Parts: sequence; structure tokens; C-alpha cells
Amino acid sequence: MTPHESGTWIQETVVLRVVGKAVLPFILLFAFYVQFHGDYGPGGGFQAGVIFAAGLILYGLVFGLDALREAFPPKVVEAGVALGVLLYGGVGVMTMVKHGEFLSYAKLFGHDPTHGQHIGIMLVELGVGVTVASVMTAIFYAFAGRSRR
Repeated sequence: MTPHESGTWIQETVVLRVVGKAVLPFILLFAFYVQFHGDYGPGGGFQAGVIFAAGLILYGLVFGLDALREAFPPKVVEAGVALGVLLYGGVGVMTMVKHGEFLSYAKLFGHDPTHGQHIGIMLVELGVGVTVASVMTAIFYAFAGRSRR
């Protein structure tokens, strides 16, 4: 890209960076809100993961792929994919260890089935959110990192 003759490209980049930096914390905060209030209203792990990844992708588009890779290295993103799946599956296996069916949340805590339901769905949704955010970021890394021929 080259700047226009009047130099407006540089001004547009500065405005975009300032607005992007100002909006990014709110995007990530909204992702956490959707994640942790998904069992009370619309939303949950998938939606929160997409919103979080959109914030990371915005950061990568505004500040560059190298800046995003520095903030969230590809190894962390790959670990997030595995961690989310392990968390989801681990909750299911734990319910089976406690003599229940796979993802039978009421078996997680013997003293209160309602408490087990709440904690179980939160952990499963957290696993989904981490996996979705990591996979979408990995896809962005794959496409944005390709060289042009």
C-alpha cells in the first residue's frame, strides 16, 4: 500500500489504530460476559469464542499479524484448541467416573445435584469457548500468514 498524494492514508491508519485500541477491551469484555452468562440468557461458549476471536482478529488486522503473534503465540493458540476439547471431554469422563452417563452434570457433586448442573455446564461451555476462539484464531493465522504470489 502506498499513501495517497495528500497523505490521508497515514491519518486513516492512526485513526483506525486509536479506535481499534479503544474498542478492543470492550469486545473482549463482552465475550467474557456472554461466556459467563450463557446459562442465564442467550449466548454461551460458541458465541463467546467467536466474539473473543473477532477481537483478536481485529487486533491482528489493525496492528499487524506479527503483533498478534507476539501477543498470542501460535503455540498458545494450538494449546487452547487441545485444552478446550480436554476440558469438555474431561467433564464428561468425570461424570462417568462418578457412575453417571456422559455429561450427566448432576453427578459431579454428590451433595447438591443443582450445583453440579451449574458447574458442569459452565465448564463445558468454557471448553467450547476456548476451543472456538483458538480454532478461529488459528484459521486467521493460516490465511493471513500466506504469502502473495
